[in-house]
Amino acid sequence: MKKLNWIIGLVILVMWGCNPKDDPAPVVPGQEVKKAIFDSMTEWYFWNQELPATVDFSKFDTNEALLDGIIFKPRDRFSYLTTQQAFNNAFVGRNAGHGFGFAFTADEKLFISFVFDEAPAGKDGWKRGWEITQINGKPIADYKTSSGGYDFKLGASDPGISNSFTFKLPDGTTTTRTNIKAEYQSNSVLEQKVFEVGGKKVGYWAYQSFKATAGLSPTRSAEVTSSMEFFQGQGIQDLIIDLRYNGGGSVAVAEQISNYLIQTSNSGKLMYTNKLNPSKTSQNSSRNFSKIGSLALTRVIFITSRSSASASELVINNLDPYMDVVLIGDNTFGKPVGSFPLSQFNRVLKDNDVEVVPITFATANSAGKAEFFDGFPARFKVGDSPQFGWGDPKDLRLAAALQFAQNGNVSGRMVDTYFKPKWELIDAFKGLQQEFPAY
Repeated sequence: MKKLNWIIGLVILVMWGCNPKDDPAPVVPGQEVKKAIFDSMTEWYFWNQELPATVDFSKFDTNEALLDGIIFKPRDRFSYLTTQQAFNNAFVGRNAGHGFGFAFTADEKLFISFVFDEAPAGKDGWKRGWEITQINGKPIADYKTSSGGYDFKLGASDPGISNSFTFKLPDGTTTTRTNIKAEYQSNSVLEQKVFEVGGKKVGYWAYQSFKATAGLSPTRSAEVTSSMEFFQGQGIQDLIIDLRYNGGGSVAVAEQISNYLIQTSNSGKLMYTNKLNPSKTSQNSSRNFSKIGSLALTRVIFITSRSSASASELVINNLDPYMDVVLIGDNTFGKPVGSFPLSQFNRVLKDNDVEVVPITFATANSAGKAEFFDGFPARFKVGDSPQFGWGDPKDLRLAAALQFAQNGNVSGRMVDTYFKPKWELIDAFKGLQQEFPAY
């Protein structure tokens, strides 16, 4: 997207050099931001030909209502509004909240699925595998909704909000903890280790979200670099990447990971193409692989679920034409499209701290695969087991991946563990938070 970034900078200079009074279009007082949202969508929205020709802004009470009223449904499940600071913070891991996730077992017991190290939950010692039996003194069943999902009523992510949780620990004891939400820096790498399987070294990497390290240029993740250097140093011959709760994030970091995983022989070949809307075809672009490091892999085994989305799917799609890509767990979410924020193009949005993040482009791999709105199918469907810690070979999906690494197949016994959760963490969030789902 280097070409696009250059053009973006040029557009900003030209636009800010104009006098807003020169705009011939009349604006009803109080509706300037709604008009700016609509104008920006008309220019950049991937499905802009599906937008209405005109809009009566007075019929929409909020900016969010306007956006919801004009997007291309049901295809567009992704466009959202936020603030400029919230958007920028999320993509470098600056968060606020408790800093953990939930997941259910087949018998609908609720467990902590992941915890960020520096978050309030992490600092209190919470671990994946702890069962949650009560929230704010109420049993989990009390939070079930009429649609079969769950609303745990934990409040906004604002610092200072507290909730209490009763846990049953792996040793059978119970504990009740009150946890206060706060700002924190989240980590992306939840586990990295190496297994000896069938006479070879198999790396295991639990990666939670594609977040860049603030201040690095070009955009990339120092955590990714550290992990890949670890696996290189260990001399792994196979790699399992656990993306089961990874909702996406930075495209630049997805490219970085892809470049570590690709074989040297395929460096320089097409990674993916970007396609914008019909009025922006001059800015369509492509990215080629540029091999980083010394990993020499012929396949990658991904652990996935319906919570694996966006940048997670981009990496899978990038690699698929060049190596054996094996998905174990469940089908992915289905987001072959992406976004960039539009306040950089519109002075009214910028001045009012409104960040519009609609779908602006679609991606396709080197084989032209682009339409995967139903997600990528898992080759072997295996049930989730959040009652086991990261890297524990008793974890069903990890056990199945190790089994495949050893003998190229997954047993029927493992496949029989599959269940489709009625509710997953990604269901609890919309917009920006759906890309980085955590409480």
